[in-house]
Amino acid sequence: MPPTDVSTEPDPAAGPPAGPVRRRRPLFYLGIALILVGLAILGWLGWQLWGTNWQSERRHAEVTEAVEKAWTGGEDRASTEFGEATAIVRIPRFGEDYAVPVLEGSSDEVLAAGIGHMEGSADAGAKGNYALAAHRVTHGQPFSEFPELEDGDLVEVQTRTATYTYELDNGGTDLILPFTSTWVLDEQPVNPDGGVQPPEGVGKRLITLVTCSEIFHTDDRSIVFGHLVSVEKTDR
Repeated sequence: MPPTDVSTEPDPAAGPPAGPVRRRRPLFYLGIALILVGLAILGWLGWQLWGTNWQSERRHAEVTEAVEKAWTGGEDRASTEFGEATAIVRIPRFGEDYAVPVLEGSSDEVLAAGIGHMEGSADAGAKGNYALAAHRVTHGQPFSEFPELEDGDLVEVQTRTATYTYELDNGGTDLILPFTSTWVLDEQPVNPDGGVQPPEGVGKRLITLVTCSEIFHTDDRSIVFGHLVSVEKTDR
Protein backbone atom coordinates (compact mmCIF):
# COMPACT_ATOMS: atom_id res chain seq x y z
CA MET A 1 0.00 0.00 0.00
CA PRO A 2 1.38 3.39 -0.93
CA PRO A 3 2.11 5.67 1.99
CA THR A 4 -0.61 8.08 2.97
CA ASP A 5 0.22 11.77 2.25
CA VAL A 6 0.03 13.44 5.68
CA SER A 7 1.87 16.60 4.66
CA THR A 8 0.66 19.78 6.41
CA GLU A 9 2.03 22.06 3.74
CA PRO A 10 -0.75 24.39 2.45
CA ASP A 11 -1.83 24.03 -1.09
CA PRO A 12 -0.66 27.18 -2.92
CA ALA A 13 -3.63 26.97 -5.21
CA ALA A 14 -6.05 27.09 -2.30
CA GLY A 15 -5.18 30.71 -1.31
CA PRO A 16 -4.88 32.11 2.23
CA PRO A 17 -7.32 31.01 4.93
CA ALA A 18 -10.43 33.13 5.04
CA GLY A 19 -10.89 33.30 8.79
CA PRO A 20 -7.92 35.49 9.81
CA VAL A 21 -8.52 37.91 6.94
CA ARG A 22 -12.10 38.44 8.00
CA ARG A 23 -10.92 39.14 11.54
CA ARG A 24 -8.24 41.59 10.37
CA ARG A 25 -10.52 43.69 8.20
CA PRO A 26 -12.54 45.33 11.05
CA LEU A 27 -9.28 46.21 12.84
CA PHE A 28 -7.88 47.69 9.65
CA TYR A 29 -10.90 49.91 9.09
CA LEU A 30 -10.96 50.90 12.76
CA GLY A 31 -7.34 51.99 12.49
CA ILE A 32 -8.12 54.06 9.40
CA ALA A 33 -11.07 55.69 11.18
CA LEU A 34 -8.93 56.58 14.21
CA ILE A 35 -6.28 58.14 11.97
CA LEU A 36 -8.92 60.24 10.20
CA VAL A 37 -10.39 61.37 13.53
CA GLY A 38 -6.93 62.31 14.74
CA LEU A 39 -6.24 64.32 11.58
CA ALA A 40 -9.60 66.08 11.94
CA ILE A 41 -8.80 67.03 15.54
CA LEU A 42 -5.36 68.31 14.56
CA GLY A 43 -6.93 70.31 11.74
CA TRP A 44 -9.48 71.84 14.09
CA LEU A 45 -6.78 72.76 16.62
CA GLY A 46 -4.66 74.25 13.85
CA TRP A 47 -7.56 76.37 12.68
CA GLN A 48 -8.31 77.56 16.21
CA LEU A 49 -4.70 78.46 16.96
CA TRP A 50 -3.62 79.88 13.61
CA GLY A 51 -6.52 80.08 11.20
CA THR A 52 -8.79 82.19 13.41
CA ASN A 53 -5.88 84.54 14.16
CA TRP A 54 -5.17 85.03 10.46
CA GLN A 55 -8.86 85.66 9.78
CA SER A 56 -9.33 88.02 12.73
CA GLU A 57 -6.21 90.05 11.95
CA ARG A 58 -7.71 90.77 8.53
CA ARG A 59 -10.97 91.74 10.24
CA HIS A 60 -9.10 94.06 12.62
CA ALA A 61 -7.58 95.85 9.66
CA GLU A 62 -10.91 96.08 7.81
CA VAL A 63 -12.80 97.42 10.83
CA THR A 64 -10.04 99.90 11.70
CA GLU A 65 -10.10 101.24 8.16
CA ALA A 66 -13.90 101.46 8.24
CA VAL A 67 -14.06 103.42 11.50
CA GLU A 68 -11.30 105.82 10.45
CA LYS A 69 -13.18 106.45 7.20
CA ALA A 70 -16.38 107.08 9.16
CA TRP A 71 -14.59 109.60 11.39
CA THR A 72 -13.32 111.45 8.35
CA GLY A 73 -16.92 111.74 7.19
CA GLY A 74 -18.03 113.15 10.55
CA GLU A 75 -19.60 109.93 11.89
CA ASP A 76 -18.83 108.73 15.43
CA ARG A 77 -19.07 105.04 14.49
CA ALA A 78 -18.89 102.69 11.55
CA SER A 79 -21.42 99.96 10.79
CA THR A 80 -19.60 96.77 9.77
CA GLU A 81 -20.77 93.21 9.20
CA PHE A 82 -19.29 92.36 12.61
CA GLY A 83 -20.91 95.18 14.56
CA GLU A 84 -20.71 98.91 15.33
CA ALA A 85 -17.10 100.10 15.61
CA THR A 86 -16.54 103.16 17.81
CA ALA A 87 -12.89 103.37 18.85
CA ILE A 88 -9.32 102.14 18.41
CA VAL A 89 -7.26 100.91 21.38
CA ARG A 90 -3.50 101.26 21.63
CA ILE A 91 -1.47 99.77 24.48
CA PRO A 92 2.23 100.75 24.38
CA ARG A 93 3.17 97.72 26.50
CA PHE A 94 2.00 95.53 23.60
CA GLY A 95 4.19 97.28 21.03
CA GLU A 96 4.22 100.36 18.80
CA ASP A 97 2.13 98.69 16.08
CA TYR A 98 -0.64 97.53 18.43
CA ALA A 99 -3.95 99.05 17.31
CA VAL A 100 -7.20 97.09 17.70
CA PRO A 101 -10.73 98.35 16.92
CA VAL A 102 -13.44 98.47 19.59
CA LEU A 103 -16.91 97.23 18.66
CA GLU A 104 -20.11 97.54 20.66
CA GLY A 105 -21.14 94.45 22.61
CA SER A 106 -19.50 91.16 23.52
CA SER A 107 -20.96 88.65 21.05
CA ASP A 108 -18.81 86.01 19.34
CA GLU A 109 -18.92 88.06 16.13
CA VAL A 110 -17.68 91.17 17.93
CA LEU A 111 -14.87 89.40 19.78
CA ALA A 112 -13.73 87.75 16.54
CA ALA A 113 -13.26 91.19 14.97
CA GLY A 114 -11.67 93.18 17.79
CA ILE A 115 -12.22 94.31 21.37
CA GLY A 116 -15.76 94.35 22.75
CA HIS A 117 -17.24 97.32 24.63
CA MET A 118 -19.34 95.63 27.31
CA GLU A 119 -23.06 96.33 27.22
CA GLY A 120 -24.24 98.88 29.78
CA SER A 121 -20.80 100.23 30.62
CA ALA A 122 -19.77 103.87 30.19
CA ASP A 123 -18.51 105.36 26.94
CA ALA A 124 -14.83 106.16 26.46
CA GLY A 125 -13.82 109.14 28.59
CA ALA A 126 -17.20 109.43 30.29
CA LYS A 127 -17.93 109.17 34.00
CA GLY A 128 -18.34 105.57 35.03
CA ASN A 129 -16.62 102.36 34.00
CA TYR A 130 -15.55 101.88 30.36
CA ALA A 131 -15.36 98.06 30.29
CA LEU A 132 -13.59 96.22 27.47
CA ALA A 133 -13.23 92.48 26.81
CA ALA A 134 -11.13 90.53 24.32
CA HIS A 135 -9.71 87.10 23.58
CA ARG A 136 -6.37 86.08 25.05
CA VAL A 137 -5.92 83.22 22.56
CA THR A 138 -7.35 82.64 19.03
CA HIS A 139 -9.46 85.12 17.03
CA GLY A 140 -6.65 87.63 16.77
CA GLN A 141 -5.91 87.30 20.51
CA PRO A 142 -5.80 91.08 21.24
CA PHE A 143 -5.05 90.40 24.92
CA SER A 144 -2.50 87.61 24.43
CA GLU A 145 0.08 89.52 26.51
CA PHE A 146 -2.40 90.50 29.22
CA PRO A 147 -0.29 88.93 32.04
CA GLU A 148 2.55 91.32 31.10
CA LEU A 149 0.51 94.42 32.01
CA GLU A 150 1.82 96.34 35.01
CA ASP A 151 0.57 98.99 37.39
CA GLY A 152 1.22 102.34 35.68
CA ASP A 153 0.95 101.09 32.08
CA LEU A 154 -1.10 103.24 29.71
CA VAL A 155 -4.10 102.42 27.55
CA GLU A 156 -5.01 104.88 24.79
CA VAL A 157 -8.55 104.91 23.44
CA GLN A 158 -9.01 106.91 20.24
CA THR A 159 -12.46 108.09 19.18
CA ARG A 160 -13.56 110.56 16.52
CA THR A 161 -13.37 113.53 18.89
CA ALA A 162 -10.54 112.68 21.29
CA THR A 163 -7.89 110.28 22.51
CA TYR A 164 -8.41 109.22 26.12
CA THR A 165 -5.40 107.94 28.03
CA TYR A 166 -5.94 105.70 31.05
CA GLU A 167 -3.32 104.61 33.59
CA LEU A 168 -3.62 101.09 34.96
CA ASP A 169 -3.92 100.56 38.71
CA ASN A 170 -2.97 96.86 38.89
CA GLY A 171 -1.11 94.24 36.89
CA GLY A 172 -2.45 91.58 34.57
CA THR A 173 -2.11 88.74 37.08
CA ASP A 174 -3.20 90.59 40.24
CA LEU A 175 -6.93 89.84 40.04
CA ILE A 176 -8.44 86.56 38.82
CA LEU A 177 -12.14 85.95 39.40
CA PRO A 178 -14.91 83.61 38.21
CA PHE A 179 -16.92 85.03 35.31
CA THR A 180 -19.89 85.37 37.67
CA SER A 181 -18.15 88.19 39.57
CA THR A 182 -19.97 90.95 37.71
CA TRP A 183 -19.13 93.65 40.27
CA VAL A 184 -16.04 94.44 38.16
CA LEU A 185 -18.39 95.95 35.55
CA ASP A 186 -20.14 98.26 38.04
CA GLU A 187 -19.97 102.01 37.52
CA GLN A 188 -17.66 102.25 40.55
CA PRO A 189 -16.36 98.70 41.21
CA VAL A 190 -16.00 97.68 44.86
CA ASN A 191 -14.42 94.33 45.69
CA PRO A 192 -16.72 92.54 48.16
CA ASP A 193 -13.72 90.61 49.48
CA GLY A 194 -11.72 93.77 50.09
CA GLY A 195 -9.02 92.84 47.58
CA VAL A 196 -7.90 94.49 44.35
CA GLN A 197 -10.22 97.27 43.16
CA PRO A 198 -9.94 100.80 41.73
CA PRO A 199 -8.11 102.84 44.39
CA GLU A 200 -9.61 105.89 46.04
CA GLY A 201 -8.72 109.31 44.71
CA VAL A 202 -8.37 108.39 41.04
CA GLY A 203 -11.62 109.97 39.95
CA LYS A 204 -14.80 108.55 38.50
CA ARG A 205 -13.72 107.98 34.90
CA LEU A 206 -12.51 104.40 34.93
CA ILE A 207 -11.55 101.61 32.54
CA THR A 208 -11.74 97.85 33.10
CA LEU A 209 -10.05 95.26 30.87
CA VAL A 210 -11.29 91.65 30.96
CA THR A 211 -9.95 88.44 29.41
CA CYS A 212 -9.65 84.70 30.08
CA SER A 213 -7.20 83.91 32.88
CA GLU A 214 -5.80 80.85 31.09
CA ILE A 215 -4.83 80.17 27.51
CA PHE A 216 -7.52 77.55 26.91
CA HIS A 217 -11.09 77.28 28.17
CA THR A 218 -11.65 78.52 31.70
CA ASP A 219 -14.47 79.98 33.74
CA ASP A 220 -12.09 82.47 35.37
CA ARG A 221 -11.26 85.96 34.16
CA SER A 222 -8.24 88.21 34.59
CA ILE A 223 -9.16 91.81 35.43
CA VAL A 224 -7.25 95.08 35.20
CA PHE A 225 -8.56 98.45 36.41
CA GLY A 226 -7.40 101.90 35.36
CA HIS A 227 -8.33 105.58 35.54
CA LEU A 228 -8.38 108.48 33.08
CA VAL A 229 -5.29 110.69 33.22
CA SER A 230 -5.51 112.82 30.07
CA VAL A 231 -7.73 113.82 27.16
CA GLU A 232 -6.39 115.04 23.82
CA LYS A 233 -9.06 116.56 21.61
CA THR A 234 -9.01 115.68 17.93
CA ASP A 235 -9.54 118.32 15.28
CA ARG A 236 -11.54 116.69 12.52
